[in-house]
Order: sequence, then structure tokens, then C-alpha cells
Amino acid sequence: MGEESVDRSEGFGERLLGVLLDRARLLPPQLIAPLIAEEVARIGGRDVSILLQDYAQELLVPLPGKKLHVGQPEPIIDSPAGRAFLRGHAVEVPQTPSGVRMYLPLLDGSDTVGVMALTLNVIGDDDRRLLSRLSGLVADMLVTKGAYTDQFFQARRREPMSVSAEIQWSLLPPTSMSVPQVEVAGILEPAYRVAGDSFDYALNDNILHAAVIDAMGHGLDAATMATVAIGAYRHARRVFVSLAEKYALMDDAISRQFGPDHFVTAQLMHVNIATGELELVNAGHPAPLLIRDGRVVQQLESATTLPVGFGGEEPRIREHTLQQGDRVLCYTDGIIEEHVNGGEQFGEERLIRCVNRLRDEPSQGLRADLRRLSHSLKRERSGRTTDDATLFMIEWHGGAADHLAVLD
Repeated sequence: MGEESVDRSEGFGERLLGVLLDRARLLPPQLIAPLIAEEVARIGGRDVSILLQDYAQELLVPLPGKKLHVGQPEPIIDSPAGRAFLRGHAVEVPQTPSGVRMYLPLLDGSDTVGVMALTLNVIGDDDRRLLSRLSGLVADMLVTKGAYTDQFFQARRREPMSVSAEIQWSLLPPTSMSVPQVEVAGILEPAYRVAGDSFDYALNDNILHAAVIDAMGHGLDAATMATVAIGAYRHARRVFVSLAEKYALMDDAISRQFGPDHFVTAQLMHVNIATGELELVNAGHPAPLLIRDGRVVQQLESATTLPVGFGGEEPRIREHTLQQGDRVLCYTDGIIEEHVNGGEQFGEERLIRCVNRLRDEPSQGLRADLRRLSHSLKRERSGRTTDDATLFMIEWHGGAADHLAVLD
């Protein structure tokens, strides 16, 4: 079929995407790849690759599959695929001697699960519109069908994963979320051996609920405690109790299950995404950092609250008011307690210097900046991560999103 004879009208696009929607319900996971390749071929595309983010959030690795082009993994930093992944926008790269290689972010909601790459001889606005919609459907199919198979998980792994890490990754929400009023992003280290660290969040109406936890110990014991803590947190969140009651329910669950010698440190937050009002309970955790205009301006201190599991009194809630563009960085003690330089602890001052250095380069968005920070911290620690080390960041924009529910 000649390039000029390919139908790229919106009506053709509706029929093409309709086939995908009609078949998606019954399609086995291993047939996603060949169907996508067929769809792309209908508009003159070729060499289709599906690239998924690895667990360490360093590479985009190719998904094996019939009719897919399987090349080498591409770095998330400094590659066209990585730029599409981080920015959430298509990237086009002219090919030699002809053609254009397109990299389209696979957006599931606001979480980017990977990138779809393909080559076209020529590209126009109809192609861009159709491929953008196709990539959205592909992302949804990968996430939905990924719940039925291990194939996608296996493709994302670059090294063996411990049982405790398996548990923690299965607990996590999407590692990023973006809506007009607020964004969040998180990173777990070491990705393949993490045990007691975790984070969780949910956006319920105008309230962003967020928690970062660190269960004592290592291995399966820590992972089991973290599982109970996150389960209790979600239960409390879903029965609409206050921040103080969330702490009490988590505390009761940990103390009943594990006894008086076990504990979990935690940060629990409510952020009103319309007003920027933040409520904080800090249960034995390092204080979050408030970042304004690219610099750490203060630690968000709160009244002392015992770690979860120690039967502490009802916590006093500290309130803060965010300004538009503010970021809040939460981290676990594995970040600052890592030993460097012959025994000296990494410390909060080094962390703050690393955060402030992010201003030296233009921001590419919250996810990209958090990844840059994570890599910078690894370099500062000479690549060492002997304890769980988690970063979780919130960026508040304010405003409203009601216009998105109104059809033009």
C-alpha cells in the first residue's frame, strides 16, 4: 500500500481503534503485541517496539513479542525514548536515509508505564493524533492484561528480585500521578532487594492522602510488617477517619500482630489540593523538606509522635500552608544514615545540598527531577545502598480541573 493511499482520517482512526477496543476484552496477553503491530502497519508504520520501565527506573527495556522489534534497552536519561517517557510527549527523530522514528509515551492515567516506538516514512498531524490515541489504548491494555500474566513483570527485571521486594512492589500504587492540581512521584531503593520501606497515596475528592513508612529490620520480617502497616493505612483511609485515627489504627494493627518490640516509622499527610493546606503526622521519621523555587526552605517539623506499634498517645497534627509550585520531599532514614567517607553518615546537610543542586539544570518535571535526585544521591554515596532508601515527592499547583469533564 503506497504511503499516499493510506487513510488517516479521523473516521478511519475511529474504526482502527474500535477494533482494538472490541477485541481487548478477550485478547490473551501474548496477543497484544501482534495486534498492535498490525494496527500500526495499517497506517504505514513498521518496526514497532514496546519499551517498559525497569524496576530501578534507569532503563526502558523492550517487551519480547511476536511481530515486535526487540532492540537494546534504552537509558531513561539522554535517549529519545527516555525524553518521551519523562516528558509525557511524543518525540520524533529523523532517520537515515529516510523516515521518522516516533517515540510515544504509554500513559495509563497520568502514570507513564513505558514507550511505544515505530517508524513512518512521512508523518503528519493525522498520524500524530491517531498514534497518540493508539498509545493511550495500548497503555491501558498493558496495565489491564498485566494483572493476568507475569510476562510484563519479567521483561522489566534486570536482575533477580528478593521475596521481600516482590511483596513490596506488589503493594505499591503507581510510582507517579499527575493531575492539574497536584503531582506525586516515588522511588524505592534498592529496587530488587527493598524490604521494609513503602509509600502509598490516594486522591479522594480534594484531599490527597499520602503515607511513607519504614518497618524496622530487614528481609521478610520487615516486608511483612510493612504489608500490615500499609493494609491498616488503606483500611483507615477507606473508612474516612481522621489523620490521628489513621495513626491509631495502624498502631493497633502493628502492636497486636508483632508485639511491643516491633515498630514502623511513618509520615502521614493530608493535602487539600484546592487550597494547599497540609496536615502532617510524623511518627519517628525524618522531617519532610519543603522546597520552594528550587531550594529547601525548611524542614516540616511536627510534634513528637512515637513510631507506629509503640502505643503512643493521640498525635498532635501539624498544619502547614503550601504555595503554588511548592514541593514536599519525604525520605526514609536509609538516605541519610548511609555511611560514606570511611564511616561518616551521609546526613541531612548533604541531602539538602543535592536537592538544591537540581536548580542548576532546567526542570523536566517532577518525575524526572526526582530521578535526577536519586541518581545524584547514589553518586554521592558511591553507589552504595545498604539499607532501604525511599524518596517520595509531592508538588502542589492548585487551581481546578473541572474543565476536563466538559465536552467541547
